[in-house]
Amino acid sequence: MMATTSAKQSVATLAAWSIVVAVTVLALKTLAWWITGSVALYSDALESIVNVVTAMAALWAIRISHMPADRDHQHGHHKAEYFSAVLEGVMIIVAALLIMSQVLQALNEPKPLEQPWEGLAVNGAAAVLNAAWAWVLISRGRAAKSPALEADGHHLMTDVLTSGGVIVGLILAVATGWTVLDPLLAALVAINILVQGWRITGESLSGLMDRAVSTEEHIRIRDIISANSRGALEVHDLKTRTAGRATFIEFHLVVEADMTVAESHSICDRIEEALKEAIPSVRVIIHVEPHEEAKLPPGTSAVPFA
Repeated sequence: MMATTSAKQSVATLAAWSIVVAVTVLALKTLAWWITGSVALYSDALESIVNVVTAMAALWAIRISHMPADRDHQHGHHKAEYFSAVLEGVMIIVAALLIMSQVLQALNEPKPLEQPWEGLAVNGAAAVLNAAWAWVLISRGRAAKSPALEADGHHLMTDVLTSGGVIVGLILAVATGWTVLDPLLAALVAINILVQGWRITGESLSGLMDRAVSTEEHIRIRDIISANSRGALEVHDLKTRTAGRATFIEFHLVVEADMTVAESHSICDRIEEALKEAIPSVRVIIHVEPHEEAKLPPGTSAVPFA
């Protein structure tokens, strides 16, 4: 229980710090845009506004997802984080459309950049800060199985890549004097974040649809069950689904018809304990059946999967 509480506090703390980092990066990028008047830097700053809003939404979702099960949500609130990730994807798409409107205006009325080197230096500092924090969110989000933190981290890493592209492109624009590169770079930023928004939204909707664990994780679960099912005859109909950091597992366990309830219960307890030790926040449902329900022929190797 203490470990769960500690994990909850750690994830919530990271989400809270994400807001601080997002506001700091937004301030730096806005300053860079104000110094230069660059449409490309404007697009970069606009994406950071999305970061601030989604960081707040992620903090809310994480707090909700860690609430204990109640009468109306008896399986917990794990899926709340997916709503935050969906919101992030939608807001990225909106930001991309706003950027494109500025691109069209800049193409019609191109303007030279003011104090470009100072603005690029400020934007570069924001990109470095974003990169460091993105790495923290992705690594810690995966460890805690937090879709909201991981989605936020991937979005920030995309932001870093677009910032790097913008900086390189603006250096070329200043060196060549081709002012049209500025709005064209902004257009590329808009297209890039539009693709990322679509990907994040799709992955989150997949989670809301009770997506099964990966093939590798499915095999690992099978191996754990097999290694701890001695005394049983067969395991079949293994099903999994994920909801945020929680993994739900259910399967049928075939035992001898004359086995006592206590004996079959002991096997189930052993399997559950092994799964809980290997997989954080796992929920296990085991349906015990007599040997007549076996799907494989008698004499098959011990505790096979049908």
